[in-house]
Amino acid sequence: MTRRKVKLAFIVNNSSKKKTYKKRKRGLLKKAHEIFTLCGINAGAIIYSPYDPTPEVWPSVEGMNQVITTFRNLTEIDRHNNMVNQQEFVQQRITKADKLLLKKKKDNREVNLTEDMYRFLQIGQLTIPAGGHNNPALAKDLNDLGYLVDQYLNSLNRRIQILEGGSDVEIGESL
Repeated sequence: MTRRKVKLAFIVNNSSKKKTYKKRKRGLLKKAHEIFTLCGINAGAIIYSPYDPTPEVWPSVEGMNQVITTFRNLTEIDRHNNMVNQQEFVQQRITKADKLLLKKKKDNREVNLTEDMYRFLQIGQLTIPAGGHNNPALAKDLNDLGYLVDQYLNSLNRRIQILEGGSDVEIGESL
C-alpha cells in the first residue's frame, strides 16, 4: 500500500489537530530512537505542546542534558562545522543542482558532437547553417568536433597497438 501525498496546511479542527499531533510526535520519537539505536548517534528531542504543560523529553531529562552538554563542550568550529540553517541548506541544494546541470549539459554536448561526427562519417560532409561561416559558436563547435575526432583516433590507435601486441597498456586499463 503506497502512501498518498500529504497536503501541508494548517489543521483547523482541534480534535483532528490533536490526533495528528500525537501521531506525528510518536513518529518523531520513533525516528529519534532509530537513529540512536541503528547509527549509535547521541540524539535527543524536546517537544513543547499546547496539549501538555510540561515538555516531552526523549530519551530522558538526564539523557538530553548529556547530549546538550556534549554539544556545548565542542569547540566553536566543531559545533558549527556540520550545522546548517535553512538558507545554507537551500544554497547547498542549488549549488549541487547547478553542478548536475553543468554535467548534463556537458554530456549532452558530447553526445551531440558524437552524433555530428558519425553523421559526417556517413554523409561525408558537414551541414553548415546559412550564414554560419562567420558564427563564433560554429567555430567552437568545429574545434570541439576536431578534438573529439582526435580522441577517437587516439583510442583507435591504442587499440590497434594492443591487438598487434606492441602495447605498453596493462590488462584491465581503460582504453
